[in-house]
Amino acid sequence: MAMSPSVAAWELGLRLRERRELMDVTAVSAGKAIGTSQSYISGIENGKLKINARKLAELAAVLEFDEAELEELQELREAAGKRAWWSPYSAMFSSDVLRYFGFEHGAEGIRAYNAGLISGLLQTESYALAVMRGGGPSIRLAEANRRVEVRMKRQERLDDKEDPLRLTALITESALRQQVGGREVMVGQLRHLVSRIEQLPDTLDVRIIPFSADYYNALGGSSFYIFGFASSRLPELVWQETITSTDLIDQPMRMREYNLAHDQALGYALGRTESLGLIDQIRRELE
Repeated sequence: MAMSPSVAAWELGLRLRERRELMDVTAVSAGKAIGTSQSYISGIENGKLKINARKLAELAAVLEFDEAELEELQELREAAGKRAWWSPYSAMFSSDVLRYFGFEHGAEGIRAYNAGLISGLLQTESYALAVMRGGGPSIRLAEANRRVEVRMKRQERLDDKEDPLRLTALITESALRQQVGGREVMVGQLRHLVSRIEQLPDTLDVRIIPFSADYYNALGGSSFYIFGFASSRLPELVWQETITSTDLIDQPMRMREYNLAHDQALGYALGRTESLGLIDQIRRELE
């Protein structure tokens, strides 16, 4: 799998910032040295702005990268400039959501906690459409269908032959029983969930947190996703969703809290076999 442009831009920015801070060079000084501004340097380091090959070479010289390191940086710059699959849909989503698509596409593994809904990476088209229409009643059907199309494209990482995404999805029992789209849609969704678990035994781990579980920190909270990456240079990231906002989190202390919350919730979840059995049981109840 080719590197995600979003992940490449992020890694490039991290390496530049780490070296700049190691050398005790301010963003203002770095910007002046290559004829740009502090905001431009910050934009590059945050992965939100692009840099051309000449400017990158100038910046690398200021920060005393050697030739081998510069070659690596240029490779990251080129990867960051590639057109991504989500580019044609950019007008439909905020810049943060587009970055989320990029991080998801470039992740090696995701640990998810889903409260009340089936994970987007495991939804059927009918279930996803019901979520889109229910979450935004004013959205036109054509736009809702395009959003569903994006959701289905995101799921292709699970079936990548060379580098499949490893997904651990914690799903509450309430998500299995909430009849999103009606009984027929929900039966199809649960049947699909069982099918995906059976098709991807090595890379997909779905665990159900039953109603019988005691209180845990994530209970009553919003869904969140912890991204892990193949590169040892990249830290984990968290994506959190609420009704009114989304947030990409990379602060170490907050990351630690999400990791602890996910681990605790996993401790209350059923095992793989028991989870599969509960999903199938609820499907039969609805049929």
